[in-house]
Amino acid sequence: REILQELADGTLHVLVGTHALLQEDVVFAHLALVVTDEQHRFGVNQRAALVNKSDYAPDVLIMTATPIPRTLALTVYGDVETSVMRGMPPGRKAVETLCYTGDMRQKVYAGMVRQIEAGRQVYVVCASIEESEAMEGIRSVNDVYAELKKTWLKSIPCGLLHGKLKPAEKDEIMEAFAAGKLKCLVTTTVIEVGVNVPNATLMIVENADRFGLAQLHQLRGRVGRGDKQSYCVLLTDNQEQDNLARLTVLHNSNDGFELAQRDLELRGAGQLFGLRQHGLPDLRLADILRDTDVLLAARKDAIRVLAQTELRQEMLKGAANLFDSRFAGIFNS
Repeated sequence: REILQELADGTLHVLVGTHALLQEDVVFAHLALVVTDEQHRFGVNQRAALVNKSDYAPDVLIMTATPIPRTLALTVYGDVETSVMRGMPPGRKAVETLCYTGDMRQKVYAGMVRQIEAGRQVYVVCASIEESEAMEGIRSVNDVYAELKKTWLKSIPCGLLHGKLKPAEKDEIMEAFAAGKLKCLVTTTVIEVGVNVPNATLMIVENADRFGLAQLHQLRGRVGRGDKQSYCVLLTDNQEQDNLARLTVLHNSNDGFELAQRDLELRGAGQLFGLRQHGLPDLRLADILRDTDVLLAARKDAIRVLAQTELRQEMLKGAANLFDSRFAGIFNS
């Protein structure tokens, strides 16, 4: 209550928080700058809710290693300016990403044991907590943990982590892994953000085809945080060429923007004026990546025309009518 009061009366100048900042009782005296870290983890409405807490138009800075397709499309349209930090932190090496089909699974886990015997730690990431008919063929975190404890990790300290555990249990497991007491952590994507264990040098992702490129890039960022060479192994039982080609993109690149561009090609940008953050656009001939030069030229022409006072109101009225006829359904649904 004290913090909220100081925020509302202007005594507090900087506030750092989680999604709790989106609540209605959080009122800013004069919100001038909004900085959103891990931008891809927030929905369109959530990001707008924070900006709308200001009666003015605050400056907005968003940070992410893996832009979602919609955000990348906004940069192409010129609505978002980008600054790219491509350098690695001192002493770190780029994570080497390998993609294997299921018939190589035993060799991959043999390599896991060698890493542990060398004094390193390992993540094994699964797409689901439990087996279900809706996710047939998906190796659940519970099944993988039980299988590894009976085989490769029989005499190796190993932990199980997923979102259904109590917060205290999750904290205890993560602390044990960070302290080196656990050599392997079999987990879901709960480790995607905010986990820093420099001694972890190998990540194995089961059913990697069930994850998006951006999410896989975010996950592999949990290894390679020390000075040792680290590896991310993508395992898939889906041997379709399109799937293998998609995963190979991660083998060829560690650039989050390049991966986001590929994601944009595959999944589409979604609704720039709506809530969907992916999905193919309703353009008939144009392609926002292939025709970026045309798009930028059109934007320059629009700015030039709008700078002419005598044409401004007429152009804005025409644009508003076109906008309403095309996008009204998004806002009225």
